[in-house]
Parts: sequence; C-alpha cells; structure tokens
Amino acid sequence: MKLKTLVINSVIAALYCAIFALIAPFGFTNIQFRVSEVFNHLIVFNKKYIFGIVAGVFLTNLFSPLGWFDLVFGVSQSIIALSITIFSARFIKSMRNRMIFNTLIFTFTMFIIAFELNLALGFPFLFTWLTVAIGEFVVMSVGIPLMIALNKRIDFGKLI
Repeated sequence: MKLKTLVINSVIAALYCAIFALIAPFGFTNIQFRVSEVFNHLIVFNKKYIFGIVAGVFLTNLFSPLGWFDLVFGVSQSIIALSITIFSARFIKSMRNRMIFNTLIFTFTMFIIAFELNLALGFPFLFTWLTVAIGEFVVMSVGIPLMIALNKRIDFGKLI
C-alpha cells in the first residue's frame, strides 16, 4: 500500500471516529443514527477507501458498551456491504446510482446488527432490524447529495 493511500485511509478512520463521537449516544442502541456512516459512500469513488472505513468502524466499536459483539458484527456488516458495493461497480456505472445501491445494501444488511442486538441485549429481531435499517437509510440517503457536492470540490476518486 502506498504511503499516500495509508495516510488518506488513516484520516478517513479518524474522521469517522470524530464524527461518531459527536452523536455517540445514538450509535449503539436499537435506534441508530451514525452520521459517520456517510463515509461508506467513499467506496463508490475508489475501492481503496475500504481500509479507512473499516478501520473507523473498528476503532469506534472499541468504545461500544457491547464489547466484542460490536467488533465482530459491526465490522463484519461493514466489510460485507462494502464488498458488495465494490463488486457492483462492474455493473452500475453511474456514481449516483452506485450510491443509491450502496444505501440499499447497507440498509438491508442491518439485519446483521439486529441479530447482534438480539443476541447481546435480547431486542426483538424484526423490530430492531426495522429501526436500525431506518436510521441507516436516513443517514446514507442524506449523505448522497453531500458526498456528490464534496466530490465536486475534492475529487475522491483521484484523492487516494
């Protein structure tokens, strides 16, 4: 990995953690609004961002009251969803459409987090899946125009 890629991914991980810290009370329960999940859209611009995003999720989940549950399930959910979006790039050429697809994939795979919360805290699976999926959908949907606007100024594809 090039030094520039390592540095950019480190910054992404740090930003993920810092933004998450702003809304920490709404990040580990059955109603989640992790604003830092907007960074998941970076994968649409370049697959190399997977390292920074996953590192950010891992570091954030180190502070989870659920301990190893969040490290295993949270990181796994991110890796699975990001990998599906990377694979989809072969078939979905439009950045905007890939971000919509990415939003839908992350929303759907929140069943993994619902399963985690069911195991760890006994929350009802289907209702929890609904609540965490809604939070993820809202955050990532709002993130689409934000990331498109930022990309015009920063050019995420060439940054890394």
